[in-house]
Amino acid sequence: MARTNPLQFIQQVRSEVAKVVWPTRREVLLTTVMVFIMATLTAIFFALVDLGIRSGLQGVLGLFG
Repeated sequence: MARTNPLQFIQQVRSEVAKVVWPTRREVLLTTVMVFIMATLTAIFFALVDLGIRSGLQGVLGLFG
């Protein structure tokens, strides 16, 4: 594998970074809000599943206790 000197490496990195299409402020905000909404919905879903399993187990164990 050919070695690249540090100056060439830095030039290549700057060239590649210049090709990156950065998201707009609005896109970042919208994506962030969507992530928080999905995280909240997921948390609610798993809390309900946990509540259902806990209630079911308490009911089953209550029959034998």
